[in-house]
Amino acid sequence: MTITTNSTADARHDGGVTNDPDPDPEVPERARGPRRFSAAYKARVLAEYEPLSKADKGALLRREGLYSSLLTEWRLQRDQGAEEALGRRAGRQAADPRDREIARLRRDRDRLESELGKARKVIEVQGKLSALLEQLATDSAPNEMGETK
Repeated sequence: MTITTNSTADARHDGGVTNDPDPDPEVPERARGPRRFSAAYKARVLAEYEPLSKADKGALLRREGLYSSLLTEWRLQRDQGAEEALGRRAGRQAADPRDREIARLRRDRDRLESELGKARKVIEVQGKLSALLEQLATDSAPNEMGETK
């Protein structure tokens, strides 16, 4: 029995250089950084994971591509979130001090703009009154003969 081999195929598998005119255009996919999971996904997986047996838990982790340490972190996050929610006072949330300051500054700005508009009108009226009085003074000024107009 004789075995024949294709030298081109052997060269490809051995990492050698080939005379193939068309190189493989596929680019290997790169890692995109850490995976991110939504809160809804975490809650769904935890709810599904907790009642399972040990073998079924392993199957779930393999199916979802997760590690048990991730689920431990998610449980801690869930418990801390529940404690935080229970620890908060009921009712309206406290206003942020920056928001109160911004609102106060806006009210002050509006008030000052209003006062500025009034002051401009007063100055305009005073200017017109001054011009009118000056005109009246020049019209009633005596001329060379001592007569007023």
